Amino acid sequence: MKTRVVLHTVGQILLIEAGLFILPVIVGLVYHEQDSVRAFLITAVITAAAGGLLRLVKPGKSSIYAREGFAITGLSWIMLSFFGCLPFVISRQIPGFIDAFFETVSGFTTTGSSILTDIEALDNAMLFWRSFTHWIGGMGILVFSMIIVPLGGKRSMYILRAEAPGPSSAKLVPKMRDTAVILYGIYFAMSALLLALLLAGGMPLFDCLINVFGTAGTGGFSNHGASIGYYDSEYFEVVIGIFMLLFGVNFNLYYLIFLRRVKAAFRSEELHWYLGIVAFAVITIAVNINSLYGSLHQAVRHSFFTVSSIITTTGFGTMDFDQWPEYSRTIIVLLMLIGACAGSTGGGLKVSRVMLLMRTVRRSMRRMIHSRSVESIRFEGRIVEEETLNTCLIYLAVYFLVTAVSVVVVSLNNLPFETNVTGVIACLNNIGPGLGIVGPAGNFSTFSGLSKLVLSFDMLAGRLELFPVLFLFSLRTWKR
Repeated sequence: MKTRVVLHTVGQILLIEAGLFILPVIVGLVYHEQDSVRAFLITAVITAAAGGLLRLVKPGKSSIYAREGFAITGLSWIMLSFFGCLPFVISRQIPGFIDAFFETVSGFTTTGSSILTDIEALDNAMLFWRSFTHWIGGMGILVFSMIIVPLGGKRSMYILRAEAPGPSSAKLVPKMRDTAVILYGIYFAMSALLLALLLAGGMPLFDCLINVFGTAGTGGFSNHGASIGYYDSEYFEVVIGIFMLLFGVNFNLYYLIFLRRVKAAFRSEELHWYLGIVAFAVITIAVNINSLYGSLHQAVRHSFFTVSSIITTTGFGTMDFDQWPEYSRTIIVLLMLIGACAGSTGGGLKVSRVMLLMRTVRRSMRRMIHSRSVESIRFEGRIVEEETLNTCLIYLAVYFLVTAVSVVVVSLNNLPFETNVTGVIACLNNIGPGLGIVGPAGNFSTFSGLSKLVLSFDMLAGRLELFPVLFLFSLRTWKR
């Protein structure tokens, strides 16, 4: 492990975060929130000092490999969350450090799980920072950093691979920094379009920014306790619902459309499966809940928004789906597990990984009957390498192991089984709400400090595809 280059790079990332604190400072000045302004300025100084000290570490040979890439990614996200929670603690608006850390990890990982019981009590500057972490974390903190500070060819490659959501991460163009610029260019353009549509519907500017951050990052933090249900507007629900689905699509497809290769983009197998799952869930849930709302139109309205919110792991809410019939609740839990597309801002197992796992199982069953048969698995028109398939199987095994261990630890709170299991799934898949006490009408405040730390670990592990965080706890990772 080249520890010096790891620490040097983490220092660069912290300096960028220190600069980002200026944005909530501006919001605090606009709304005359002096305590919040002071808290962000103090945090900016502390973060800049820590980043500056790490930057003084001479990196030596700057070439790195996968191990350093995992370490940089995992450490950066932990450190960003640590310093990012300080404004809440310093201002005493979230006085407990563990609670503040949980909330900030939930923001950066675009999970949207919360310990807050009175969201409206926070200053606007705090609400802005809380949701802005969604927008930064959605496409990737380190991808964003590559745009501002070039990290070097191989360093960028391994960091992007470690941070990218999904079974694979491909370069759109030869240079990784150019890839980062393209991704954030598409991300920014879609965010700006959503902002314009929300403003056109009459939503206040501050609310628009908060909801754009939550939708684009598929995070789900709101500045109202009732989430999107606060507005009671079908227009906002349709617009945000559609954009949640759009941000759950692989961004590589948008780049193909930008290159006018529209047919190639719409031939995507993962896209077909993603839209098919959404259509099936919306229709069947609407039929199942029709009697609760008196008309099929209202049932489809609430079904569409909820399915869009859950499969993209955004977590916005308009209705308490925990009160729906068992069939609808079961489908929602399955959507939590599946998640959005690889290369999107959404979480979950990812549609492409589920497809590969299903095709691997089908091939294995055929080999049981025809032991000498040789069959390759194809995806998106290409043969999938055995290494990729093995990685998917390993990921699934580790995923369920982490889930099981987390549920055991969380169960020490003596909360209902449904709450414990769906709470862990909600955090590990970066969804936000679960069922029971952690449902759309609840929160995670009842969990113990230990459970909140475990769930914070789950959020980080889920967002970074498990391995970058898990490798930090391996002694082998830190050996020379």
